[in-house]
Amino acid sequence: MKLLVKFNLVFVLVFLLGLGVAGVMTRQMLERHAQEEVLQHARFLLEKALAVRSYTSKQIAPLLETQMKYAFLPQSVPAFSATEVIATLQKNHPEYSYKEATLNPTNPRDRAVEWEADVIAEFRKAPETAEFVGQRDTPSGRSLYIARPIKIADAACLRCHSTVEAAPRTLVEKYGPANGFGWQHGEIVGAQMVSVPMAVPLARAHAAWALFMGMLAAVFVAIAAALNAMLWWLVIRPVTQLSRLADRVSLGELSAPPFGTLARDEIGRLALSFSRMRKSLVQAMRMLEGAPS
Repeated sequence: MKLLVKFNLVFVLVFLLGLGVAGVMTRQMLERHAQEEVLQHARFLLEKALAVRSYTSKQIAPLLETQMKYAFLPQSVPAFSATEVIATLQKNHPEYSYKEATLNPTNPRDRAVEWEADVIAEFRKAPETAEFVGQRDTPSGRSLYIARPIKIADAACLRCHSTVEAAPRTLVEKYGPANGFGWQHGEIVGAQMVSVPMAVPLARAHAAWALFMGMLAAVFVAIAAALNAMLWWLVIRPVTQLSRLADRVSLGELSAPPFGTLARDEIGRLALSFSRMRKSLVQAMRMLEGAPS
């Protein structure tokens, strides 16, 4: 087996091993980073929803108090406004879903489903928990979600949710007396939730991984080509020439041309050693030819 073939076999083996290790580690790292990026976007949506809730509660609701005496306007409810604003954003970001899941909501669309009720129950067990991140299986695949508790911290909220008698008449007329009452100050009644399919961060991670691995493979191929060229030019070519010259000299062809090289590396020293050996061999042969029989 030729030296160049041996070199390439070892290089390919090391390349495949390094590429495999780098691929596994890079894939895991990119998936973690992509998941964290998606969570950061989800947290931004939650913060935006909180801002809308605050704006509605402090500036919109007071302006609608007069109209509320004649007809209940859901636009005055912070949760309704936040849901509507995020729904508008979802038109450009359909992969994200937002819901203010509540155990006993006034609006039926906010009622928590089973898994959402489980998350709310965890918040109620540990009121100090500020955020919960998890994954769940859905009909469309694995989903990543982030949740924050909805806690009755403002006593003004109880005007609509304490008892049926204390609630605005127009609210009861619109939604009925069965839901959205009995809330207590300081109680965790629901959770803000943003969900996104795991396919989204995984697709981003895999696209970045494929690009990285392609670039890494291209770099390895370029290095292999450069090393092969250097090995052939600096080692294989001069050694082959030196080997052919040695064969000619060993067969008694003393008139073979000398091996010329100006290199000062190992190949150059080998050529000088061969030249000295050749001169010694020529002198020895001439001495033998001139010796009396």
